Amino acid sequence: MIPAIATVCLSGTLPEKLRAIADAGFTDVEIFESDLIAYHGSPADVRNLCDDLGLKIITVQPFRDFEGYDEPRRSKTFDRAERKFDLLQTLGANLLFVCSSVSPEAHGGVERLAADFHELGERAAKRGLRAGFEALAWGRFVHDYRDAWEIIRRAAHPSIGLILDSFHVLARGTDLNAMAAIPADRVFFVQIADAPKLDLDYLSWSRHWRCMPGQGELNLAGFMDALGEMNYRGPLSLEIFNDRFRAGSARSVAIDGRRSLIALIDDASKRAKRPLGRLPALPPRPTVKSVEFIEFSVDETERYNFTALLQGLGFNLKGRHRSKDVMLFGQGDIRIVVNSDKEGFAHSYNMSHGTSVCAMALRVSDASATVARAEALLEEPYAGAIGPGELELPAVRGLGGSLIYFVDDKSELSRWSEVDFEPVAETGSPTGLIAIDHISQTMQYEEMLTWLLYYTSLLTTAKLPAQAVMDPGGVVQSQVIEAGVADNHGGLRLVLNGSQSHRTLSSRFVTEFFGSGVQHIAFETDDIIATMEAITKNGVPILPIPENYYDDLDAKLEFDETTLAKLKALNIMFDRDAKGTFFQAYTQTLPGGLFFEIVQRNAYTGYGAPNAAVRLVAQARLVGPDTLPRR
Repeated sequence: MIPAIATVCLSGTLPEKLRAIADAGFTDVEIFESDLIAYHGSPADVRNLCDDLGLKIITVQPFRDFEGYDEPRRSKTFDRAERKFDLLQTLGANLLFVCSSVSPEAHGGVERLAADFHELGERAAKRGLRAGFEALAWGRFVHDYRDAWEIIRRAAHPSIGLILDSFHVLARGTDLNAMAAIPADRVFFVQIADAPKLDLDYLSWSRHWRCMPGQGELNLAGFMDALGEMNYRGPLSLEIFNDRFRAGSARSVAIDGRRSLIALIDDASKRAKRPLGRLPALPPRPTVKSVEFIEFSVDETERYNFTALLQGLGFNLKGRHRSKDVMLFGQGDIRIVVNSDKEGFAHSYNMSHGTSVCAMALRVSDASATVARAEALLEEPYAGAIGPGELELPAVRGLGGSLIYFVDDKSELSRWSEVDFEPVAETGSPTGLIAIDHISQTMQYEEMLTWLLYYTSLLTTAKLPAQAVMDPGGVVQSQVIEAGVADNHGGLRLVLNGSQSHRTLSSRFVTEFFGSGVQHIAFETDDIIATMEAITKNGVPILPIPENYYDDLDAKLEFDETTLAKLKALNIMFDRDAKGTFFQAYTQTLPGGLFFEIVQRNAYTGYGAPNAAVRLVAQARLVGPDTLPRR
C-alpha cells in the first residue's frame, strides 16, 4: 500500500498544503476541488509545483452527482466529465473520483447506473484514464460498497473500478467480509479515516469528526485486514475532515498523517505476517513496565523550597549525581530526579518553564528498539552531553519539548541510579507513597489528537473513553491512555487534558507555563488516611474541599461518622465504581500551576472524574479567577 494524503486534511493555501505534505515525506497526493478552485495559478502551475516537490497527483476529487439522470441532464453530466478529464490530464493524474449521487433529480436501478458507468469507462479509456466509484454513506441510492461493486461489476469495463473509504464503510457498520472477494485490480483507490463513535447523521459526522487512524474508535484493523486479504497494493490516502485540523499547523497535521499511516500499515502487515506496503517493518510496540523516574528542572534559588515539599511528601534523598548538580529522591517505587545543573537540557527547559517536569523515564521491554520505532514514526531522538563513565539513556522528544527516556532490564541501563549517583545516608520518614499512579499532561486543545497518536503509535496502549470535565471557566476535554497496567498496577497511566476556553485552569496553565507540560502527578498509597495525616503533619499545604461536598457524600453513600470525619478533616475525596473504591487528595497549586495528588485504589479503575468539578472549583478559588500564581 502506498501512503497518500488529500489536501483537504490540512489548513492553509494549496501551495502551503503541498509543501507541508512533501516535507512530511509523502510522494502521492489527492487534490480537493475547492483547493484547486481557490488557487490563483493555473492547473499547469499546480502540476509544476508538485513536480518540483516530488509529488504525484492521484486525482482531483470529488466528481459529484454523475449517475442516474434522464436527458438532457445526462448528456450535460458527461460533458462535465469530459472537462474533468481535461483537468486530470493537465495535472498528470489518471483517476476520475466519482462519489454516489445525492441529487433528487437522479434515479436508481442497478442496470441503469451500470450503463452510465460503462459509457464513462469508454470515454475514459479513449484518454488513457480511469474512473472510480465511491458509495457515500449518505448516498441517495448507493450508500453501501457492495452495491457500488455490483454496479461496477455489471458495467464490465476495465477502466471502471471501486473506491473504498473506511469512514463510509465503517460508519454504517457494513459487513467487511465481502471486501475480500473483490479482485484487487478492480479497487482503484482507498481512502482511510478514523472517527469517534458519535450519534450524528452521517454527513455531519463525516464533515467534522474524522481523524487520523489511531485517534478514533472505528474498526480500522478489520478494514485493513480485509484489504490485506484481497491483496490490495494501491494508494492508501488520508481524507480527514476535522475542525481541529483546519485550525492547526499544516506541517504538524501532515506529519501526524504520515505517522498514522506508517503505524497502520505496519500493524496490518504484522497481522497478515507479510509486508503490505513499501515501508520497512517497525520494531514492535514495547510493553511499558513502569515509570522509572520523573525529572524536575529546578533553579537553585527555588531548590530549597521544592525539595522541602518533596521531603514533606515523604521522599528521602537517595543520591547525588557524580558530576552534575542533580539529586535523586525516592519513596517506595517512586524515583524523583531534581536537576539544578547550570548547563544542559534541564537548565534550558527551566529558563522557559520554571520549576517543572522536564523529562520522564519509562522502563520498557527493549529501550533501543523503542527509540528505533520512534525514529521510524518520525519522532525526534535526543542525545545529551554525558560525563566520563556515565550512562547515556536513549530518549526522544516528548510533549512541549520535554524528554522521554527509556530503560530496560536487558542492558546496563537498568543500573542508571547506581552508575550515575553516589548514595547518601537517608534521613526523614516516608509517608506511605508506593508508586506513581498517573501523570496528567495539559496541552492546547488542538494538540490532543497529536499526542494521543504519538503515544498510541509508539507504545502498547489502551484508550479509555474521552470525557468532558466541567471547570468553572469552561469545559476541559480529558483522554486517558494506559500502557502496561496489569491488575490495576504498574505500567504508565497518562491523562491528556485540553480546553478550548482560555478561562479554564488547563488553559491558564498552558499560558503561564509558556507551553504544554505536566500539570500534576498522582502518587499511590495503600493507606490514604495514614499518608495524609503524615503529610499534613509535615506542613504540606493541602487543597481544602468544601464542607458541602462531604454533606452530599454522606447523603449519597451513608458513611459512618468516624470515617467521614477523617475524610473531611484531611480533605480526602471519594468515588466508587462497579469494581471498587477510590480516595484522592491534592496539594495546593505551586507557582506556575503544578500540583500533586495522593490516591488509594481498591480495585477501582477510574480517575475520580465525578470529583473533578468540585476539585477544579476549589483550585480556582485559591488561585483566583484570572491568573495562576506567578513564578
